[in-house]
Amino acid sequence: MTQLTDAPPTRGAPASPLRMIGVVCAAHFMSHYFIIILAPLLPFVRAEYNVSYTEIGLALTTFNIVSTLLQTPAGFLIDRLGARLLLVAGLVLGSMAFLLAGFVNSFWFLVAMFALAGIGNTVYHPADYALLSRHVPAQRIGQAFSIHTFSGVLGSAVAPPTLLLMQSAWGWRGAFIGAGIMGLVVALAVLMVREQASATPATPKPGAARDGKSASWDLLLSPPILLNLVFFILIAVMNSGMSNYSVVALGALYGTPVTIANTALTAMLTLSAIGVLAGGLLVTRTALHSTVAALGIAGAAVAAALIATFDFGTLLLIAVMAAQGFSTGIIAPSRDMIVRDATPEGSFGKVFGFVTTGFNLGGIVAPVIFGALMDAGNPRLVFVVVAAAALIAILTVTTLPKRPREAA
Repeated sequence: MTQLTDAPPTRGAPASPLRMIGVVCAAHFMSHYFIIILAPLLPFVRAEYNVSYTEIGLALTTFNIVSTLLQTPAGFLIDRLGARLLLVAGLVLGSMAFLLAGFVNSFWFLVAMFALAGIGNTVYHPADYALLSRHVPAQRIGQAFSIHTFSGVLGSAVAPPTLLLMQSAWGWRGAFIGAGIMGLVVALAVLMVREQASATPATPKPGAARDGKSASWDLLLSPPILLNLVFFILIAVMNSGMSNYSVVALGALYGTPVTIANTALTAMLTLSAIGVLAGGLLVTRTALHSTVAALGIAGAAVAAALIATFDFGTLLLIAVMAAQGFSTGIIAPSRDMIVRDATPEGSFGKVFGFVTTGFNLGGIVAPVIFGALMDAGNPRLVFVVVAAAALIAILTVTTLPKRPREAA
């Protein structure tokens, strides 16, 4: 990481690449923290408002729908107006949404604030990747992407214990307010970091826009970008199946005790985070990003298929789940590099905003698929569908054209 600080200083003391990585990763940490915020506090919120699980689920549904609809337009704005200030605006919107939800005693106001937080959520991926692509040298961009992804994983991991700690001291409203204050602190940190006015893009792209035409939807609807969108949807389906349904599916399929299934899930999530960091080192040593992604997804597919086929003992189950997590984690930096390599300069915001809506779309579709399988008494198919999604993902990543077509 030492080379990240080697950029020559420019007038106005702009941020070094290392400082920019730091604040962008802090923002990504907060984005995942906000996404998780309701899960550990749900029993307390539901009890106070006396609402059903379906009703309180409206808050999360609203958040995801708003994010899905507005993230691509946010990417266009970021390319036009700049990423840093819009990232600050997103952090402030999300932070204020949870601050106000903590102060105002109204369930429907809570739902409205999750919608507002969904608007704030739209800026993170397009702004983060635009800032990293602009300010980080080419030889370190893969590592920067891996640290960025890891910071989000860390935010998801840290959220439950810290939120419950704040809840025990100040109630769930205090936890919401505390999270909002954290977000405002990060927003201030991002605001204080100045960009390099003459930052050199890390790698010139053959398809770089020469006349502004890449700002059109023609770019987003080109085959490589659409295949990347499908790839992100499939990855989201895979992750949702393993993260949200493996515990109940293992219990229904093999009678696996909840404690053992949760231990295996923890191993999977932990190795996924380690895999992200390992993938960051790997992308600096090879340009075969599609091959790395395909091999990682193949490993995840094999692990899911093995779990669907065999009733492993405790240690083997934990090992296979851990291997599945490592395989999915290691592809993340290569995944991001594949998108970046397909993107003309000046279009990082819109392209990353567009393809990462796949996470939201997968998050909307996956519960319907896996919930229906569990309700129908087919827990084995949970792992079969994860493996099938992985195999399709391999096809998308290995058939990507070299770069998107230019708008006519």
